[in-house]
Amino acid sequence: MERAAKRVVITGGSGKLGRAVVQHFAEHGYAVTNVDRVPPRELPAGVRFLQADLSDYGQAVQVLTHVDEHYGTLPVGSGPGVDALVHLAAIPAPGMLPDSVTFANNTAITYNMFSAARLAGVRRVVYASSETLLGLSFDDTPPPYFPVDEEYPVRPQSSYSLGKAADEELARHFARWCPDTGFLGIRFSNVMHPSDYAAFPDFDADARVRSWNAWGYIDARDGGLACRLAVESDLVGAENFIIAAADTVMSRPSAELAAEVFPEIPFRREVQGTETLLSIDKARRLLGYEPRHSWRASA
Repeated sequence: MERAAKRVVITGGSGKLGRAVVQHFAEHGYAVTNVDRVPPRELPAGVRFLQADLSDYGQAVQVLTHVDEHYGTLPVGSGPGVDALVHLAAIPAPGMLPDSVTFANNTAITYNMFSAARLAGVRRVVYASSETLLGLSFDDTPPPYFPVDEEYPVRPQSSYSLGKAADEELARHFARWCPDTGFLGIRFSNVMHPSDYAAFPDFDADARVRSWNAWGYIDARDGGLACRLAVESDLVGAENFIIAAADTVMSRPSAELAAEVFPEIPFRREVQGTETLLSIDKARRLLGYEPRHSWRASA
């Protein structure tokens, strides 16, 4: 892109990750609209809120084209009055609602937002995928190798992750239809706020407590960073990125943990100290992503 996208719509901006993403974009000079079913507890200065049900396609189109007092009249197809869409809205985990509801809700909302972006001429679409596509829980479905990366086929194990697999497939085809658009899927690891870090030292007592995702996590603030870097990238087509912290939730070395819990899993490369086993190499290479936050700084 010749310039950073300045007007961004963030769906699901009232959620745990969404709040940090909204804050990050606002701090970096974007005109931010948070679209959610639930009003946020507070809004950063200058951020607007729209309450919308994105399972309704008409509402999905309107939040990217015309809402009185927000955008004015932007004729459909006239060009990107909204520069970028960051789509985070979803039922955030399996087991919160019946499986069919989770799958139907999440995939319908993603289709609606991708289609609305295509109709509105939005050329930067960043959306929340999930580390669950790597095959979680690793305790039940061990990965083929460490560090895990984006190279092996997805392994959804729940209705939630199956929906994320469908989202990535939708993105692939929308990118084929819109070859000048980037549909960038962010496979977020387990999202944490600084307030969560007080519990981390207790994980050391049992390596298996957090082995289900290879001891990974992502600071929500770095989730915001990853979304902004994706919006500001020049990438077109469909790409997926694992986004995690640079370290694990544990104090013990990562190779030692893997040898204890996953002795049969080979390593493709050496890892140093407490380095993450959820590879962020692709995000580093293509997005310039480098995590800025660690729980160790708060310990």
